[in-house]
Amino acid sequence: MSNPFADFAEAASSARRTSLARDVPQFSKIAVLGGGADARLIAALCLSEGAEVTLFSAYGAELEAMRASSGITLRGAGPVGTYHVDRPQGPSVKLTAELDAAVKDAELIFLTGPVHKQRTYAMVLADHLQGGQVIVLPGGRTFGALETAWYLRIGGATADFTIVETQGLPYWIRSEGAVLHLSQAGAVGAATLPSGREHVLAAVTPLIAIQPPHPIAVNGFHDGSALVEFPALLMSGPALGSGAQPIPMGGQPLPENQSFASLIGPEQRRIIEQLAEERRSVGHAFGTRSFPDTDDWIDLYAGGSRGEAARPVPDQESAKQALRDGVIGSLVPLVSAARLTGTKVPVTEAMITLASSVLGADVAAAGRRLDTIGITATDASEARRQMDKIAGGAHG
Repeated sequence: MSNPFADFAEAASSARRTSLARDVPQFSKIAVLGGGADARLIAALCLSEGAEVTLFSAYGAELEAMRASSGITLRGAGPVGTYHVDRPQGPSVKLTAELDAAVKDAELIFLTGPVHKQRTYAMVLADHLQGGQVIVLPGGRTFGALETAWYLRIGGATADFTIVETQGLPYWIRSEGAVLHLSQAGAVGAATLPSGREHVLAAVTPLIAIQPPHPIAVNGFHDGSALVEFPALLMSGPALGSGAQPIPMGGQPLPENQSFASLIGPEQRRIIEQLAEERRSVGHAFGTRSFPDTDDWIDLYAGGSRGEAARPVPDQESAKQALRDGVIGSLVPLVSAARLTGTKVPVTEAMITLASSVLGADVAAAGRRLDTIGITATDASEARRQMDKIAGGAHG
């Protein structure tokens, strides 16, 4: 009986030897899977770059809402304007509920939405992939590319594809119906699987600002999303003061002070520092030596305190989704890696418990763990060797 992990590792190593041409590719046909705000933003950005864009959603309500509006309207930062959908003439995002129609002949495929939707797309995409296609996870978090590759391979995908894992989007989004209000986010970390395909990153950079690339394992440990978001979203009340500016009785908060960064006060920062130290400790045990400073992590994931780089404060629904994604895609993977090294991560585990209590569900059960994505190791050294083999020999 074949071992899917061994089959994938061999395929990845072979793919690296016969990788795509080293010329920077030109992506003229792009598919965006998902109908949320992030998918609409990416579709508009790709259309603004002159690409032929198809957006897939399995939810008819999402497609009808876009058709009923004037299109996808961007305000604030970025290429502002309205980008048409399903117009017979002129540049327009084509909408479809047929996955095959969306990805057929697409050179670049974005998997958007919450972690569970990205997983679903990876599972159903396996039968549709063609050689040379590039898959982008805009917000791959911790080990997102490894999980996606695992689902694709066990789903039967044999094509020579490339996965690009990034740690975020180029803009913060505040959605009001068909209008997306944008503020500028920082350049994010990125990696490719198989490794050695930085020429692909060069082609993605006009759409998503990318820092110098990392190996896959290193990029995962550099994910600081949840360590910044969780203290800001969970830690408030009588015991821990809000980081927001104090408002006199009867006063109204200034709009410029309603930013995500304003939620982070001294107490929240101390928790962020503890979470950051735990992530660094686990990464060090896996051989990762360089990490962002805590200030850099806060700047990247909290945004500016005001102005053009300010991240909006999420509404309750969006905040809860951030908690779900953070547990599944960021904190549980770190705990999974920590157990292989014997590293204690009590603050990380406490954040998982708190988030599960707020959400009223054992979200951790759905978390991304090394043993569920083909990393069948009993210690960190062997786990890192397996990760490196999957990535085609990358070392951090």
